[in-house]
Amino acid sequence: MYFSTAYFPPIEYFSKLIKCKSIYIEIYENYTKQTYRNRCDILSANGRQSLTIPVIKGTTRKITTKDVEIDYSTNWQKIHSKSIEAAYRSSPFYEFFMPEIMPFFEKKYKFLYDFNFQILEIVNDFIDIDTKINFTNDFIKLDTKNLNDFRFSISPKQKNIFQNTPYTQVFSDKFKFQKNLSILDLIFNMGGESLLYC
Repeated sequence: MYFSTAYFPPIEYFSKLIKCKSIYIEIYENYTKQTYRNRCDILSANGRQSLTIPVIKGTTRKITTKDVEIDYSTNWQKIHSKSIEAAYRSSPFYEFFMPEIMPFFEKKYKFLYDFNFQILEIVNDFIDIDTKINFTNDFIKLDTKNLNDFRFSISPKQKNIFQNTPYTQVFSDKFKFQKNLSILDLIFNMGGESLLYC
């Protein structure tokens, strides 16, 4: 199966990943903006909130995903960690998982795909996924008939018909169930039972 790189990916991403012994993450594609490659959606006190990692703009219009560098000219790490804290500090598993997640907002990674890979590895450990993660060695041409290609279909740009099993969210007293949020929402709320809701 083929996946894009993703920042704390949505639950749909994991619903596909858990069915695989191994996957390939595409890093030779032309980088696509406004996708989960550098964005995740959490549930805050004000509703659904997107957290976006700024990236260094290339000198040309097209840049491969493997060459995309993270931009640290703004303190986005502090903004993201504070937003996650505000959204989830009252969740059942926040204190258990946040100490393991916090280093991602302290260390400066150069490349976006490397940062995302390290996140994917630790989340897989959290929820006991043993899928082997590989990277592509060249661009794999998109085949719309390939049902195992999720590089472009798991995207905030696509109409989302994915329905994950509802679970109790932090602000369920204020909002109806918010589907397909970042895996952060699921692990902070459901901990070790997260896979049951993918």
